[in-house]
Amino acid sequence: MTDQRDLFEMRRLEALSNTIFGVAMTLLAYDLPRAGQFAGVPGWTELFGAYRARLIALMLSFIIAGLFWISHHRRLALAPHGTRGTVFINLLFLMSIIILPATNSLYGAFSDSSMIVVIYGAHLTMISALNALLWVRAVGLHARPELVSAATGVAIFVCGTAVATVSPSAARYVWYLAFGTPVLAYILGRRTRRAALETSR
Repeated sequence: MTDQRDLFEMRRLEALSNTIFGVAMTLLAYDLPRAGQFAGVPGWTELFGAYRARLIALMLSFIIAGLFWISHHRRLALAPHGTRGTVFINLLFLMSIIILPATNSLYGAFSDSSMIVVIYGAHLTMISALNALLWVRAVGLHARPELVSAATGVAIFVCGTAVATVSPSAARYVWYLAFGTPVLAYILGRRTRRAALETSR
């Protein structure tokens, strides 16, 4: 049994994580084209060509980061204390979030390159795997809705990255499925609460 004196108050990590997520999600827009990059007043075709891929990458990364932020805070609320190992994995998780603007920039600029899309997908998979590992450490291997949702997210990013090796442009359509993981957690949570209510009667 872990000595309570060795446990870390996760609320201290919460302040750091808010800053890291906020900065990383803001920096996602850093590589968007600026007015100075155009020789003159751009037309619709030029604007579409300049912004399309980067805006797709920005929206994908921003929403995914937002989902991880929600999951992170739900986990911290559920497990307000953690061991040194848990804190270390949390720091690795936050470091992987810091790197997201860099891989997002590559993906936005070279979304037709299989190698770049695989790198981006591998990064998303790493973030998702660390998130799932932290859920395991928080709730154990019990089939809680959040844990099932986190594991589903890992599977989706792995599949999308595998698709990227064959068709880089199709990978994001697989990754879009990750947007449904909160819905999955909600449905499973309702079923679990309903089952518990029926059992208690």
